[in-house]
Amino acid sequence: MTLHQLKYVLEVASKGSMNEAAKSLFISQPRLSNAIKELEKEIRINIFIRTNRGVTVSNEGAEFLAYARQVLQQFNMLEEKYISEKPAKQHFCISTQHYTFAANAFVELVKEFGASEYEFRLLESKTYEIIEDVKNLRSELGIIYLSNYNESVLLKLLRERNITFSELFTAKPHVFISKRHPLSDKESINLDELDDYPCLSFEQGEYNSFYFSEEILSTRSLKKSIKVSDRAAIVNFMIGLDGYTISSGVFPKYLHGDDIIAVPLNVDEVIRVGIIKHNDVTLTRLGKIYVDALKRIAQEL
Repeated sequence: MTLHQLKYVLEVASKGSMNEAAKSLFISQPRLSNAIKELEKEIRINIFIRTNRGVTVSNEGAEFLAYARQVLQQFNMLEEKYISEKPAKQHFCISTQHYTFAANAFVELVKEFGASEYEFRLLESKTYEIIEDVKNLRSELGIIYLSNYNESVLLKLLRERNITFSELFTAKPHVFISKRHPLSDKESINLDELDDYPCLSFEQGEYNSFYFSEEILSTRSLKKSIKVSDRAAIVNFMIGLDGYTISSGVFPKYLHGDDIIAVPLNVDEVIRVGIIKHNDVTLTRLGKIYVDALKRIAQEL
């Protein structure tokens, strides 16, 4: 197994075509195809499924590519640091549910890192996709929550993917509503008081199971429900439609002034927000900086 072979398979996976990958690598297609066949023979799996329309990554191949991607990233960092005259460009990616504190910690990371070149990504994503990003090493860390309802299912899923959950903080459920909402003057809210208002939640796509819901108490029967894919839409619907969503109560005022408030919800539930990490991955310096920033914010919360 060589670094060239790892580079080849990643390029083929990216292009979805042996021919296109060969062009971008400036080698002949037969040479590329033979190099990949030799690698597959050595590791005893088929990385790609070959069809007349091109190639797709097999299930076994996806796992292999995740490790190959990590190896090449580390090699590139070594090469840039010790051989290249240019400063090393750092790469870092986080996948998270829609939490503002995750973005706050990201700001601290960028400020503390302070290098001249970097490529950072913060992906606010669906629960299942966050887990898959961490499993396939696309993201160094993920941020999700556990509750009494979803804990057994999600922890089993994490164990099967060799991923560990580490708790950051616990919170009691709160109702997010507009300050002009008819319930905004209440010190706490009961579930039945929400029945006549639209419940806002994040769309989970193909894996729209209650267990993957980003909102606690997702199994409730609702008269009015609106699913969205981004945080801005939820805020707009809170203000324009008297909608509500249920979450941890962590919602910095500086994002929307006093337009949105968080009111405690009268339920016997706890939200456990935490970090997920692949067990085969050692945190990079950037990962440690980000986790430290998360922990500082968690202590303030």
